Amino acid sequence: MRSQSEGRPSEARSRLLGTAIRLFYAEGIHAVGIDRIVAEAQVTRATLYRHFPGKEDLVLAYLNEVDRAMRGQADAAVAAGLPAADTVRALGESIAQGIRSPGFRGCAFLNAAAEHPAPESPVREAVLAHRQWFLETVTELLAKVRETGAEPAARHFVMMRDGAMAAGCLFDPALVCETFLHGVEGLLRVHAATDDIGPAGPGHAVDAPAR
Repeated sequence: MRSQSEGRPSEARSRLLGTAIRLFYAEGIHAVGIDRIVAEAQVTRATLYRHFPGKEDLVLAYLNEVDRAMRGQADAAVAAGLPAADTVRALGESIAQGIRSPGFRGCAFLNAAAEHPAPESPVREAVLAHRQWFLETVTELLAKVRETGAEPAARHFVMMRDGAMAAGCLFDPALVCETFLHGVEGLLRVHAATDDIGPAGPGHAVDAPAR
């Protein structure tokens, strides 16, 4: 006989995952132990292990939730039906909003990668899979602006995003976001320019993105 709740996450699992998301992001993955999560989620160890056989499974579930949230942001930007360049701007603004939000502690994926340096780590593999998705998403958007050079431009966008996420929890978030969004504008301007225009002549960009 099937349970009426089959296919839906249990309340205990939701509490465990919600607690892990909050603590892992705020304090770091290695700094937070299973006992702390169990206590704050108000469940037993047996309940935790029924839903997550080990801490690594809980970490992967945490990263999956962050991945889902970021994909939702990207999907929302695309669904707005704006021109491709404006969609890239909207994606940049969503990143800036995250940096300006209370409790911001950088990129959850970069933080996780720093704590799991082993190449064979499933956590690191999850980080790389997320970053590959993000790079491909930005590449597709920039290809609609101008197909030539879309992937190098997307790599540039990702690196600017990484820098902003790292700086955003160390310096004035407003200034970091202003610099990042200025860089996005510069990148779009350069990427949209054809190879045969600009004061420097053929093959040169008309401007350089902010550094």
